[in-house]
Amino acid sequence: MKMLYEGKTKDVYELPDGNCLLVFKDDATGTDGVFDPGANTVGLRIDGIGALNLRTSVYFFEELHNRGFATHYLSADIEAASMTVRKAHVLGKGLEVICRYRAVGSFIRRYGAYIEEGALLPAYVEITLKDDARGDPLITGEALEALGILDSPSYEQLKGLTQGICQVIKDLLKEKGLELYDIKLEFGRAENGEIMLIDEIASGSMRVFSDGVIVEPTALTERILGD
Repeated sequence: MKMLYEGKTKDVYELPDGNCLLVFKDDATGTDGVFDPGANTVGLRIDGIGALNLRTSVYFFEELHNRGFATHYLSADIEAASMTVRKAHVLGKGLEVICRYRAVGSFIRRYGAYIEEGALLPAYVEITLKDDARGDPLITGEALEALGILDSPSYEQLKGLTQGICQVIKDLLKEKGLELYDIKLEFGRAENGEIMLIDEIASGSMRVFSDGVIVEPTALTERILGD
């Protein structure tokens, strides 16, 4: 296999048939050992979280597939902590799309003068450039168009897909007594140009609370996958 990308929480390989293989790691994003799904650095290692993140991703991808959402997911090997996916072309040099239902994390750090921590947000979508050197800067729809990354119709499609997908995830979590505060997703284009959900949908990519207390990644995965 040919390695295409070495990421913070997974590595990406190209398979001989043209598809790709994602290999999940036991690393989580955060700062100084504190988990933060919005962070742009690896902050801690959690033994076994890679395989757990894969199982969680498979659960959500299959639920989304059943509802007609386009994703890159094809199959998974839980023991090998790997997932086979359709090849995708990243948007620009990579975008992260965050959907927020509560004002926490980096949102409250930026806008705390205008809103109380934990206040409700209306499925607010924000996009950042994947650029560690520049701190993954926020970018507007107009800037995406000006830079030739996304035209206006594609931006609106991306926003709509994000809100639709996140509503499914939020509802599934609610059935398990959990509240989604925010979640980080990634999208890419398939070979035919279709925008589709890529990467993972795992406990390390979302902030979830139960009875007002944050649920840590391993415990969250157990709640998601448990009956």
